[in-house]
Amino acid sequence: MPRLFKESITPTDIIMFIIGGLILLVVIFGSIATLAAGKYTTRQWFDLIIFGVALGGIYALIALGYTLVYGILRMINFAHSEVFMAGPFTAYFLADAWGRSGFLDENPVLGLLLIFLLSMVISVAVAILLERVAYRPLRFAPRLVPLITAIGASFFLQYFFRGLYGPNIKVYPDIPALTGDITVGDLKVTYLQLLVIVAAAAMMIGLQIFIQRSRTGKAMRAVAEDKQTAALMGINVDNIIVITFLLGGALAGAAGVLYALMFKQVAFNMGFIPGIKAFTAAVLGGIGNVPGAMVGGLFLGVIESVGPSLFLDGLGIPAPYQLKDAIAFTLLVLVLIFRPTGILGEKLAEKKA
Repeated sequence: MPRLFKESITPTDIIMFIIGGLILLVVIFGSIATLAAGKYTTRQWFDLIIFGVALGGIYALIALGYTLVYGILRMINFAHSEVFMAGPFTAYFLADAWGRSGFLDENPVLGLLLIFLLSMVISVAVAILLERVAYRPLRFAPRLVPLITAIGASFFLQYFFRGLYGPNIKVYPDIPALTGDITVGDLKVTYLQLLVIVAAAAMMIGLQIFIQRSRTGKAMRAVAEDKQTAALMGINVDNIIVITFLLGGALAGAAGVLYALMFKQVAFNMGFIPGIKAFTAAVLGGIGNVPGAMVGGLFLGVIESVGPSLFLDGLGIPAPYQLKDAIAFTLLVLVLIFRPTGILGEKLAEKKA
């Protein structure tokens, strides 16, 4: 057994474990130093965690689009970040018009529902168009070809919407109904954060129930397992792939509106950073694994919110929050060193594993 263990460990593995151990030591030492200093109150830590959960819910909704497409087609749809951008960028004009007219003030629930609906419809249309025009003709091409096509489609969509709506940042209107908060003792949650968390949780639970319980969901799992066998069993593989892009697009469109409500801004390039973070979340959770994408998104959001203060403040680093992106991707490296398949593991058919 020791001999087999020695043969299975390569010098690269040793170097990676050393890097992972050093990162882990910095995280532990920084956390202890920060907590010992007592700089942050319980309320401040709670605020950071709640913000992280809300942000993580958005990342998870976007990550589900990546993981659904990967589970079916075994490709990374790098144009999904523009699917996320297209919906809220288009819905901005409706939100702005209603904000100026006072309709959102008088009918916030109806107004928000229609804004969400428009964003989801636009994102779904872009996602299905991508599948039909860019990916379906390359269904049986080498895997590198659709990947390059996805990157090209991403740039095309960015600059198409820049030409369509202009290069300037658009500011979403404030909605008075979402400006209050719920306070329990010293702890506070804003209505906006509550909306984001509840909406994201509802959509993730709904997707999981759909995939596990519905006939279409079972067909999706069958196609993910083996397309040829699923086709022989009478499943229309092309229709299932379209439904997969439809679901991913709808979730991305909803996530885009939640993101716009949280950060108040939309632009033609708004999808790049959230898209990269969501892809990171999908890898963290286990690419192709739907619950993994949810867990990965929440984990990444909380780490990005809490991590800079917890890990770096005690080390005396000025402006630690400026390093939030570095922390997020460093934690990705750490997780993948010790668990290469992600937190919940990658979902692959047996013959592809």
